[in-house]
This record gives sequence, structure tokens and C-alpha cells, in this order.
Amino acid sequence: MSNPATTLPTAYCWLSAQPLLPRMVREGLALLGTREAPGTADNAAILGWAAELGGAVARDYRADSVPWCGLFMAIVAARAGKPLPQSPLWALSWAQFGRPAPAPMLGDVLVFRRQQGGHVGLYLAEDEAAYHVVGGNQGDCVSIARVARHRLLDARRPAYAAMPPSVRAFHVDAMGSLSTNEA
Repeated sequence: MSNPATTLPTAYCWLSAQPLLPRMVREGLALLGTREAPGTADNAAILGWAAELGGAVARDYRADSVPWCGLFMAIVAARAGKPLPQSPLWALSWAQFGRPAPAPMLGDVLVFRRQQGGHVGLYLAEDEAAYHVVGGNQGDCVSIARVARHRLLDARRPAYAAMPPSVRAFHVDAMGSLSTNEA
């Protein structure tokens, strides 16, 4: 992302001042605002992610009305040069990505429970009650959402040749409501 400050919500502009953001974070933030098409139409950009990934993903993902948080994470990881877990369209598959993270930090993949399965997003920050994640299919778009801490199933750290200095926990004030269903 050439200038994160121009696309980031004001409350997250501090990210643009971080040295060497993890590549997955940069790739995820570059997609902020990508939105599902209304009704039975499909957003060509979202379907294009599946085509770009190819193989089973391209075969299995056909409409943006299907939950696409796993597809978002897959395109972000692929563009960052990270290997994908088996069945990357399924949010819960991301619990096999990278290596376990003892405490979530910037750029970690967070896997959450939800009533009808799971949700996956990238850690940006945290407050007392929630993790702030950039993810797909959050309000039918790529956005930053607050997801309750108690819903966290797993935190996974990408493999780094050299971990960027920005990979650490960031504590922010609670802002906005908690996400309750990302589908």
C-alpha cells in the first residue's frame, strides 16, 4: 500500500507510522473497502481473488454471497508469499497456518468461533474486550472490526525470515460496537 494514511480509518492512522508493517498487513489494508455486490450480482474483484489463487479455490468459490473471510485471508497470504493451509476458504482451516502465537501481535492470523462456524482476520490491535482485525466479509466488505476476545479460537504467526519490528501487541481504546456475526 503506497500511503496507508489515505485509506485507513482515522482511528488507525497510527499504523502508517509503524516501521516495516508485516507484508500480510500491508496486503490486507490495501483491500480495505472492497465490498460485496448487492443482491445476486457479484463483485468481480472478489471473484478475481479466487481466479488468481487458482486450483480448488477457483473451482470452489463462485459467488460473493458465500462467506469469503477465508478467501480474503488466502489472497492476502498468497500475495505476501506465505503458504496457504489446506482448504483455505474455510475460516477454521487457518488454525493450521504458520505457527502458534503465544500472544496475538500485529500481523497474526486470528481464528474466531461464530455460531455457524468460524471467522478469520488479521490482528491490528486490541482493547480490553476485543481484538481489532482487518478481514473480509465483515459487514459485507473488507473492513476493520472489533471481535470479542472470548471468541478467539487460535492465533497463528506467519513465518518470517526476519520478524518486522512492528510485530508486537498494540493497545488502543475501545471504539465502535463489537462484531457479532461476520457472515
